[in-house]
Amino acid sequence: MHGPTVSASTSRTAHAAPATAYVWGIALVAALGGLLFGYDWVVIGGARQFFEIYFHLDTAASVGWANSCALIGCFAGSLVAGALGDRYGRKPVLLVSAVLFAASSILTGWASSFSAFIVWRIAGGIAIGLSSNISPLYIAEVSPAAHRGRLVSLNQFAVVIGILLAQIVNWQIAAPIPAHISPDALLASWNVQSGWRWMFTAVAFPAVIFLFASFAIPESPRWLLTRGRREQAGKVLRRVGGSSEYATAEVTSIVAALREEEKLATNWRGLLQPGVRTVLLIGVVLAVLQQWSGINVLFNYAEEVYRAAGLGTNQILLDIVITGTINLLFTLVAMGLVDRLGRRSLMLFGCFGIGISHLLAGFAYRTGLHGTPVLVLTLCAIACYAMTLAPLTWVLIAEIFPNRLRSLGVSAAVSALWISAFALTYSFPFINRALGSSGTFFTYGIICLAGAIFVLAFVPETKGRTLEEIEARTLRA
Repeated sequence: MHGPTVSASTSRTAHAAPATAYVWGIALVAALGGLLFGYDWVVIGGARQFFEIYFHLDTAASVGWANSCALIGCFAGSLVAGALGDRYGRKPVLLVSAVLFAASSILTGWASSFSAFIVWRIAGGIAIGLSSNISPLYIAEVSPAAHRGRLVSLNQFAVVIGILLAQIVNWQIAAPIPAHISPDALLASWNVQSGWRWMFTAVAFPAVIFLFASFAIPESPRWLLTRGRREQAGKVLRRVGGSSEYATAEVTSIVAALREEEKLATNWRGLLQPGVRTVLLIGVVLAVLQQWSGINVLFNYAEEVYRAAGLGTNQILLDIVITGTINLLFTLVAMGLVDRLGRRSLMLFGCFGIGISHLLAGFAYRTGLHGTPVLVLTLCAIACYAMTLAPLTWVLIAEIFPNRLRSLGVSAAVSALWISAFALTYSFPFINRALGSSGTFFTYGIICLAGAIFVLAFVPETKGRTLEEIEARTLRA
């Protein structure tokens, strides 16, 4: 099947368009969904050692469920995000996610029972599922081609700011714990009775900012054109590209692509058509790889990983902040490289870098080299992840699907991401008890090296191409 023809003049216009202050502004607002995603995702890493005592969680099943239940909501949210985004637009879905973030954070923090805690963590997961689909998709659809990688990476940058913010808030809220505190005194402590509650509640403040800011952004011009609203789309694109010439060229290219896409089924079956199903496979595998690289274990189970390396509770909370800082700094590196070096080469570097770091960490645990060596190796893995798999998975997922199927395609890939994230988070206590810390890190390291082979064989380079050019190549496959 042949895709739409994109003229050389159209392509040059699209590539030459600057990243205006306007497009940066609306991308920043959309990326606030990523900030809330990052905070809500990681806050549990610092709070868990306290709410587990409060709720008397003492089995692998209860601990795994408490730490992974939000992922059920993430899956549900990501599954419906595509259909909601197609029917109502991208902007309303962002608004709904903001409301859910604010409400669920407060209600999770002040849950009176473990059952209520689970319900509201799942509700927060739905907010994550919605925003994790729509924020990068929206940014990709409004961004000029030459700057799209950097702008979509802005969403991941916001995610890591949210992660670091959660880690700092956890560190500041938690009171120092004496080395030899009795179980009864620990149960009655500030951290166990109230501290963890404020850790969750704090995310309500940025959620309210996100809610009001989302009212000010426009609808995606590509979604507007799927509804025949050409004039509105043109106005948005004029402000995005800074000129009428850019808007005209983009509208012409998008409309041509949409006409070609009339041959495609635009429901879930459309993802299984020739060309598109290969893209679906790439999106799903990259989503699963991002999770089973094992990095999120270092965030969600940081306390357990570092305790096994011989570090104390107060030192662990500080080390968790250090991991968040490294995550932030190397995400900035990724934003500078993604539109220069491209997606494919960075993904390969990330898979090898994370894999080798995990294997060395496994050897460190196996040979008794605890403490600083484990911390350094985990920081190396996080640095590689932050500049490669973390942002680029979202960039590629947002780029590779055809316009009419993009929302559903992103939804399918991100749903796979959350299923694999649930499996990773829920299974870690069992895997860690069965294989030990060394065997667990060996497992994740081997998965990363296998991921490098997949990237080398199947993942295309999308740097500098318009979404319509990427689509044309996809449909010719």
